This record gives sequence, C-alpha cells and structure tokens, in this order.
Amino acid sequence: MMQEIATLPEISRRTLLQGSAALVFSLAVTAQGVVHAQEAQKYGADSMPGGTVDDPLVFVSIAADGTVTIIAHRAEMGTGVRTSLPMVVADELEARWDKVKIVQAQANEARYGNQNVDGSRSVRHFFGPMRRVGAAARQMLEAAAAARWGVPVAQVKAVQHEVIHPASGKRLGYGELAADAAKQPVPKGDALRLKKSAEFRYIGKGKIAVADLEDIGRGKAVYGQDKHLPGMVFAVVARPAVLGGKLRSYQKDKALAVPGVKTLVEIPVYKKAPGFQPLGGVAVVARNTWAAMKGREALVLDWDDGLNASYDSAEYRKVLEKSANSPGKIMRSNGDLDAAVKQAGGKSMVKADYYVPHLAHASMEPPTATALLAADKSHCEVWTSVQDAETAKKMVAGVLGLTPDKVTLNVLLLGGAFGRKSKPDFAVEAALIAKTMPGTPVKVVWTRDDDIQHDFFHAVAADHLEAALDAKGMPQTWLHRSAAPTISSLFQEGAKGQSSMEMGMGAINMPYQIPNVRIETGEEEAHTRIGWFRAVYNIPHAFAAQSFIAELAHRAGKDHKQYALELIGPPRKLNPEKDLSDSWNYTESPTLYPYDTGRLRAVIEAATRGARWGRKLPKGHGLGLAFCYSFMSYSAVVVEAAVDDKGNVKVIAVDTALDCGPQINPERIRSQLEGGVIMGMSLAMSSEITFAKGRVQQSNFHDYEVLRHADQPQTIRTHLVGGGMDVPLGGVGEPPLPAVAPALANAIFAATGKRVRSLPIRQVI
Repeated sequence: MMQEIATLPEISRRTLLQGSAALVFSLAVTAQGVVHAQEAQKYGADSMPGGTVDDPLVFVSIAADGTVTIIAHRAEMGTGVRTSLPMVVADELEARWDKVKIVQAQANEARYGNQNVDGSRSVRHFFGPMRRVGAAARQMLEAAAAARWGVPVAQVKAVQHEVIHPASGKRLGYGELAADAAKQPVPKGDALRLKKSAEFRYIGKGKIAVADLEDIGRGKAVYGQDKHLPGMVFAVVARPAVLGGKLRSYQKDKALAVPGVKTLVEIPVYKKAPGFQPLGGVAVVARNTWAAMKGREALVLDWDDGLNASYDSAEYRKVLEKSANSPGKIMRSNGDLDAAVKQAGGKSMVKADYYVPHLAHASMEPPTATALLAADKSHCEVWTSVQDAETAKKMVAGVLGLTPDKVTLNVLLLGGAFGRKSKPDFAVEAALIAKTMPGTPVKVVWTRDDDIQHDFFHAVAADHLEAALDAKGMPQTWLHRSAAPTISSLFQEGAKGQSSMEMGMGAINMPYQIPNVRIETGEEEAHTRIGWFRAVYNIPHAFAAQSFIAELAHRAGKDHKQYALELIGPPRKLNPEKDLSDSWNYTESPTLYPYDTGRLRAVIEAATRGARWGRKLPKGHGLGLAFCYSFMSYSAVVVEAAVDDKGNVKVIAVDTALDCGPQINPERIRSQLEGGVIMGMSLAMSSEITFAKGRVQQSNFHDYEVLRHADQPQTIRTHLVGGGMDVPLGGVGEPPLPAVAPALANAIFAATGKRVRSLPIRQVI
C-alpha cells in the first residue's frame, strides 16, 4: 500500500535449490512482471510489487523420507495464513498433512512474489498461485513415476503421498520419486490440471488446525520478542513526545551510571514527511531490558516540540466537525442534490453528525527487532516481526549504506499487528544502533507505553450526513461529508483530505437506490502519524452511514431491516467505477469484482435470521443491525444489547455474517469473525487516543482500554454465506470489524431511545 514499485531481476524459471543429500527434490522460482507506466492497467496481485510466483521450484521441496517442506512466504500475525496457503499447496499436491513441514520465508519478493501482508489479500491473491504450485508438483511426480514404469502418464495417479499405477498395482512414495521429479518440466497453461472442488481434501473443510498451535500453546513459538543471540545487547529509545520534535540537548551522565547500561546512541529525527522512518531520539543500550529502561528514565532531555506542540484533540474535533459541516472536495456526484433538497423543503430533511477518535493498534506483542551488522559491515541480518518484510529489508539496507541483497531479514511470528507492523520504523532503529557496534547483536524493545504513545494512529474522523425523505420515508438525496487526516501525510508534507482510496472505503462506493448523491471530503492536516488500521477508513464511514440509515428507518416508522433492504434495492451487480464513481475498488478489477447487492442482502438476511430479528425482547434490551462491503467481502452484524437503569451497557449476543466468496479455511474465517467482534466492541465501548499539547494522553491498558473478559459478548454466532467457487475470493481479516460499532449503537437506541453518535460509548447517560 502506497509504496514505490521496484524493478525486479529476472530469475530463471528452472532454478533449482541445492540442498543436503536428504533433500533431493526442490520444486521453482519466477519473477512475474513489474508495473511500468507504459503498461496496461493491472489489478489485484499483478498490481502489487513483486506480483505473484506460481512455479513450484521454490515453494516445495521433498526429502528422501517423503517429508514435504512448503515455504510460507506471507507473515503470520494470527490470521492463519501460515497454515492456509501451505494447506492449499498440500491439497493440490495430494500430500498427507502429517508429512508436511512449513518453513517461513525470508524477505525476498523477487523470489516469492509480494510479501506485504496488508489489505486482507494474502489468500485472495495467492490462492490461485498456490493451487498451481501444488498441482504442478503433483504432475511432476506423476510424470516421474510414469517414466520409471514405462507407461503413459495418463495411467498413473497421485493419491495421498504416493503415485499409483492401478492396472499393475505398482506404487511409489513421494520421497522415492523426488530426484526424478526434479528433472521433469514444470507444467504450465493448458498442461496444468487443477483439482475439481469435489476432489479437495483440505480446502473448504475447516479441519486443519493452525500449524503453530501446539507450539503457541506450549510457549515454544518464536515471536520477535523471543529472539536471543549470544552477546546480545538490549535497547530502548527515548523518543520525542510530539511528532516532529527535535532534541536540543541531553544529559547522559546519570543514564550511563545505571548498572548494566553500556552506551547511548542518538537517532536522528526524520526529514520531510515521516514515512516509516524512526521518530528520532536517544537509544539507551544495556546488558538487559530492565537496565535500558532505567537508563532511559535517568536521561535528562531537552526537546523542541516543533509545529505540532499545540495539537489538542478537543480543539481538533471542532475543526473536523466544522469541516464536515461545510462544503468540501467532491468525490462523487449523481443527479442534482441541491435542486432536490430545495424542492423537498426543510421538513423532510434529516441531518446527523458522527465522531470516531484516534485509535491505537495495541497488538499484544509490541514492536521489536534484532539486528546484527557484520564486524566488517559488509552484511546485516535482522530478526523481526513485520507485515511488510521487503520494505523493512530495503529500509534497513538504506540506513546502513548497503544494497538490499546484503541484508537478510528473517520474519518471525507476529503477536498481533492490525497494520502497525507494516511500518518497520522499529527495525530501522535496530539497524541504526547496530551500525554503531558492528559484530554485536542489538535488540530494540518497545514497551507497551512506547507502543501506545508512538503508534501510527488510526485517523480521527467527523462525518456529517443529510437526506431528504419522500412521502414514504425513503431518501431522495444523500449527502455524506467526511473529515479526517489522511494516510498520505506519512509520505507528503502538508497532505490534506482523504484520498479516493480512503473515501472508497464505505463512503464513495455506497450502493443505495438514491437518485441524488454527493460525497465530499474535508481537507485538514494531520498532526500525528496516521497509518492503516484493521479495516482502515471503513470504520468511521460505516459507523456514520450505518447509524444514519437506522435513524432514517426510525424517522420513516419502518423496521430497520426491511428499510435497509428496500434502500439497497433488488439484487444487481454494479460496476464500482462506472456506477459508484469508485476508481480504486481495493485495487481489484471492476469487472471481476462488481458490487453485488444480492450478496449484501444475503448477509443481512443471515445475520438477522441468526439473531431472530423481530422477536419480543426483555425490557432494556434492543437489537441493532449494521452491514458493510469492504475488501471485496460482504458483512452484516446484529447485536443484542442490554442497558440498565444506570446506563451501563452489556452485550448479550452478536450474530455476524460474512460472504467472502470461496471459503478456503472456514475454521480461520470463523476465528476472524469472532476476533472482529471483540475488537469492534473494544473500539466501540472504550478505546480512545487523545492529545494535549501535542502529546498522547494514554500510556497503557489502564487508560487505553480494550475489551475485558467480563465485558465480552455472552454469545457470538458466526454465519458463513455463499462459499461457492463461482465468485472470486474476498478478504477475511478486516471485513468483520466495521459493522460492529454501528450495530451496537443501533441496539442501544432500540433498547433506550437514545442515539449514540460519538465513540467510545462507555456508558449511555
């Protein structure tokens, strides 16, 4: 996302890995095309740096004992992708899962294809390539067996780790065929035979456990914080409290006097736009983390806070709300909204304002990285937990004055991420410190306070909506103004207003049958680092639009569900670009990925059916509905909430439905739905980052609150909709989140008659 595309070197299609005698079969690598200005528009995986690789020679190797090693080239942060993609390979390969070993790839997009785990696209982009990898390897094994037996290849068949010849009863194990199979040509195009859906053993079954589950449960899994090397030193960094703050001076004597502290390293502040660069400051390097932390406490620092020293959340909210209530940059316009509003008159108008604060990612494992620069400074090795390994590798190389091929970046398990760990500033910090002590491994540790206070925060947003209703209570106009700082501010100084990408997340691409539509964005500057967060701008846009639809239904005196279905209209497929003015469409083809209102209707029906919509509820209880299209998937949520006489909110049950197209690993889909509900409840009920004098006011989980066990829903029911192979794949990680907060807000209104238009809710007064 928002990264320059590098030219990749050509690599031979038939390059073979040379391994030990036991590892006799290595199946391929190709570098697919790179986007150039003169080329035709590319979509999806083809538009990403590195594209995709679908030859087997790099992804699969088979040892003489039959062990199949499959390379996982995407980072694992809790989505299960380190299981799901190798599972796809194993299924097409006809490999026995108990004989499969999974190995995490190092950063190398030229070899493996794109490795940036953002945008809910790992399975979406690599399901097809991984199927082809497995199928090609299977056919190479079959060809090797046929050649050995002197029979036509059509007479042999791979079945569960063996190739058999039914006519003679002969059979050979994969390990026995590995060396011969490596000499076979890689089948491509029409020669490649993929399984039919009915032949799948693992895909779509939901019976394969997470590959790392036992190690995680036993504490054996290796996350970034777990990496230890002989002679390692530990560092924490004193960073400026205000974005852009510069260090005037510091007194180091007291810090150096702390037992265990070895040295101090000054880290320069970033230049121009922050990007993914470190914020600057002073690193305290010590024999252990505790000594480093105590040394940081002893530092006496004098900061120039700079231009963002006056940033105040309460004042900025006023700025955003004024912007959202004023004409902005038009991002979509259909019909003649002004004339329709004038004709309708004031009595038919409904207006509402909504607010979502800054949010922190707050993943369970704070950022960390270990770097070892060779004593001769010729090479650097890094061990870290990052979503975008290639960018981290290139940035480390840049600050060390090395070419990227001189940096080895090992991707460890991520203890959560949600978009934070695609920005590798922490890996760059480790490299900068290691640069001052070649030959010594350096681990940079971020504390929870560091993580909360120096995050790439989710954008604060104010949204204003207006609609003129006809005699039946249906909107004839729809005005949505959204004011929020833009992620573009990371890369461009002074960038203002949401881009078409950001507004394409639930604002521009609304599919409702309304003749007069205008979507606008305000243009306000950012005063802190703004980064993508799980579901990104779908969060404020969905909170506003889905709450507003509930308000319109109430104004019309209609059932919310029926009103929503009437607003959406009959099933139809809309071209995002032509029909919805959405030129971005999550980078996917507008013809391959139309906005299918029939699928949206289906998830609404599934969620409401699961919640038994329309049933009689106890006093103080209410049902709330919300729905969203995001990352090529359709989701709907129904919340049952109870509010007591003191205004305390308790979530009784949540029904969450998702249509993500083909369901490759249903168990993981359900897990993501459940996790999305919990995270959605957190941001709805309690999570908030505020600023005063440019400084984050929260520091840990005592004041940046995430959902406690006692507050979680008593019941979460998941409903998977669709699942056929007749539509393309959608995303899974992010789509479960956006509809949760508005569904809860709508449930609270149903229970109390009180509207919630600002997050977090905490308590209904």
